[in-house]
Amino acid sequence: MKYRLLLFFLLFGCINALKSQVLTKEDSLAAGLTMTGKTTVLSGYGEMMLSYNKGTQTANANVTRFVTFMGHRFSKKVTLFSELELENAKVSNGGSGEFSIEQAFIKFDINRSSYIVAGLFIPRIGIINENHLPTTYNGNSRHFVESNLIPSTWREIGVGLYGRFDRLPGFNYYIGLTNGLSSAGFTRQTGIREGRFEGNNATATNLAVSAAGLYYYRNFRFQASCYYGGSAGITPKAGDSLQLNTGPFGTPVLLSEANVQYTGKRFGFKTLATVVNISDAYNISRAYNNNVAQQMLGAFAEVNYQFLTLGDVFSKKLIGFARYEWYDLNYKMPVNGIKDDALNCHFLVTGITYKPVVGVAIKADVVNRVSGTPNPVFNNPPVPQAPLYLTNNWFYNLGIAYNF
Repeated sequence: MKYRLLLFFLLFGCINALKSQVLTKEDSLAAGLTMTGKTTVLSGYGEMMLSYNKGTQTANANVTRFVTFMGHRFSKKVTLFSELELENAKVSNGGSGEFSIEQAFIKFDINRSSYIVAGLFIPRIGIINENHLPTTYNGNSRHFVESNLIPSTWREIGVGLYGRFDRLPGFNYYIGLTNGLSSAGFTRQTGIREGRFEGNNATATNLAVSAAGLYYYRNFRFQASCYYGGSAGITPKAGDSLQLNTGPFGTPVLLSEANVQYTGKRFGFKTLATVVNISDAYNISRAYNNNVAQQMLGAFAEVNYQFLTLGDVFSKKLIGFARYEWYDLNYKMPVNGIKDDALNCHFLVTGITYKPVVGVAIKADVVNRVSGTPNPVFNNPPVPQAPLYLTNNWFYNLGIAYNF
């Protein structure tokens, strides 16, 4: 009887997950649904976009991402997960292309309710970070708040424990230990984003812990997560010279977020709020002259409606949506910082997503970005060739995405 109840809860959890994400070969491998003891799985995803900037009257066409996944089940309890990602189609000198490993870790199944991952993995923080398939979110661009504050896709080297409580169906937990960040890479425009190591010669003298609680209840998905880690993985002598606290959690970064998603037969919504605190922003800015904010805030809310639903959960879909986003990367500056109101941004994103078959999405959206006026101190002396920046601008995007 106990086994039957457990099986029921497992199926219940899978059904709830399917409502928000298509089951791919990668998902099947992760869930232990492959039929043979040793299986090699090839999977992947990608997206392309055509964007028109109304303010500058220019257009851009780009292969945003091309990702190949390869996994292998060594035994019933040991599995490899790996992803290779190519951004912007081509890597060349001076170009914007980037070729990187998005994840490479071994998963060790402890029992039916818990498992450990070790290697380069993506912590459970936010919505897009872990569930970043382009067919699972509306709009051609990932959520601006998550891309700029959390920032997705955020992966580091370490170990993570994932599990669920059988006595509380629908509740999942995560706790992880990874390498920390590099405060030398923090900037006023990108926050902590360029401080990530992403598996590239990461300093392991500074560490980070992260944790999340995830709960499925009927058609709702609730999640809260937190990250705390050091950002000065340098020698004590260098730390004294720069007046930065070293050690495992020296010069810390604290990030927290909470999100709620609802998926009904036709109507759905999701919302997320996040805050990033850098208590030693004053010392970081003094050491590296990078004008780091002490606090950054962001939030978004989206509503969506399925106009077309034919057949079962895997059928054709036509989804209309509207999303409002706001973030301020310079929300609170240290006394030696200079605020730039151009980084206080509001976005209104509206559009449609058409899914003709499983794993394919055709997207069209319009983005209105409204922000503060750029601080002239960052354009001194003035640069005549500097790109035009409009405090109120429109972008029209058309794209296609896939996953399998």
